[in-house]
Amino acid sequence: MTSHPAEPELRIGVVGTGQRAALAVRAQRPGRARVVSCADTSERGRDDARRIFGSGVQVHAHYEDMLADDLDAVFVLTPDDVHTAPALYFLEAQVAVFVEKPLAIDLDDCDRILATAARTGTRLYVGHNLRHLPVLRTMRRLVQEGAIGAVRAVWCRHFVGHGGDYYFKDWHAERARTTSLLLQKGAHDLDAIHWLAGGSARTVTALGDLSVYGANPHRRTQPQGSARVQDWFDEGVWPPSALRDLNPVIDVEDISMVLARLDNGVLTSYQQCHFTPDYWRNYTVIGDEGRIENLGDGLEGDAPVIKVWNRRRSGYRPGADLTLPPSDAAGGSHGGADQSLVDEFLHFVAYGSATETSPVAAREAVATGIAATTSLRSGGTPVEVPAIAPHLADYFERHQPGSRGPTMDGV
Repeated sequence: MTSHPAEPELRIGVVGTGQRAALAVRAQRPGRARVVSCADTSERGRDDARRIFGSGVQVHAHYEDMLADDLDAVFVLTPDDVHTAPALYFLEAQVAVFVEKPLAIDLDDCDRILATAARTGTRLYVGHNLRHLPVLRTMRRLVQEGAIGAVRAVWCRHFVGHGGDYYFKDWHAERARTTSLLLQKGAHDLDAIHWLAGGSARTVTALGDLSVYGANPHRRTQPQGSARVQDWFDEGVWPPSALRDLNPVIDVEDISMVLARLDNGVLTSYQQCHFTPDYWRNYTVIGDEGRIENLGDGLEGDAPVIKVWNRRRSGYRPGADLTLPPSDAAGGSHGGADQSLVDEFLHFVAYGSATETSPVAAREAVATGIAATTSLRSGGTPVEVPAIAPHLADYFERHQPGSRGPTMDGV
């Protein structure tokens, strides 16, 4: 890693100290970065901010008051439908911004955020941690090394085994707050598919349904208040019909399937199911000289392997031609991806370094998710994915080129 002269400790703010606040804890790097300011609209969130970050942190009910705390960067960790306003506010104030994925639930909001970052010259980062997941990094490295020739197709199956608890008991179940789970949950995978394929979707068609949770009559009747997933999650409750206290409004699909053609000609498919008994992602990358597939993904503490088949044989061969673990596997949240993500953000804030994640790619994932949702809800009609304005693509290519090389070892 390139050495840099010592600089003052970064002063970090956190907007939204709920479900994802643990991500910002990873920014507590004595001598490098420190969380000094938080804002949350709920009393529970403000209490948690003091508990998590210490009595010395400044705590506010309104994020606008955080500017008085002399910040270098902020984490926007609010629910998805309220990412846009704080992101725009801090970008206008020229405070570097980390926005949790998805960037926004509306494409115009995504483009407003990117345009504001470009106009003000403020650093913008989006939390697509799967680009730091050891399994995917190893698969991408194999692709780049030519292990399967030129990529022609990428498939992803996402088995969301905790879907009922994670997405159908709170705001995630409402179109008004997520657009769809194909966008909210799928933004991760759509970005990963694009990353493995080296392109972005331009035409999509999709089908899906609310096939399980919509029929469950056991809905919550009392306001949710500041309750969070950990307050109700019980892995022993099965099957999905046994779940109780679902969100009063459930109008997002619990199973979705997408086909896409990317701008480089690669064909992709994505399947997402929220009522499977297992919880993991399976990616398959098919080239003109072989294919790569992961078994296990490392996100939930499993021990994944990556298999490469690039010699012709008859029948299924579980041994494959090459079997290997992720090359940079690590422990911790999301297989170590969360810590790598935060480390990269802090390094980007301090030095303007190239990043593995990309605001443009994050926007493309949202655009694909929205187009796929439109197709799904119109019976599978093909939908064109709007391209980003060329001047914005050019700006971020010049000022924040994505897909840099090796993993950073820290900031």
